[in-house]
Amino acid sequence: MAKSPSRRGGDSDTQVITRSKTKTQKPSLYKVLLMNDDYTPMEFVVHVLESVFNKTSEDAYTIMLHVHTKGVGVCGVYTFEVAETKLSEVMDMAKQDGHPLQCTMEPA
Repeated sequence: MAKSPSRRGGDSDTQVITRSKTKTQKPSLYKVLLMNDDYTPMEFVVHVLESVFNKTSEDAYTIMLHVHTKGVGVCGVYTFEVAETKLSEVMDMAKQDGHPLQCTMEPA
């Protein structure tokens, strides 16, 4: 006859069930950039920054001046889908008003 395992020592009939945790990865971020040109009025750029990127008047003016003097400026950092939508909004606004304003996005 076989002996049953002793309950006192390290031997037991219990099994440990482990669950593996799934780690979620944060989405990649993208910078939305405005490019300077010699034809788009500064007021229009400020309007775009205020309406599309929800910047205050002061922030919009500061970014516009940075774009004007440096040639390019960051409007904001967003997930891919949001950055793509904002870029599309800027390009549509510029096209509707007949301005050659260019906007791009790149990984942050």
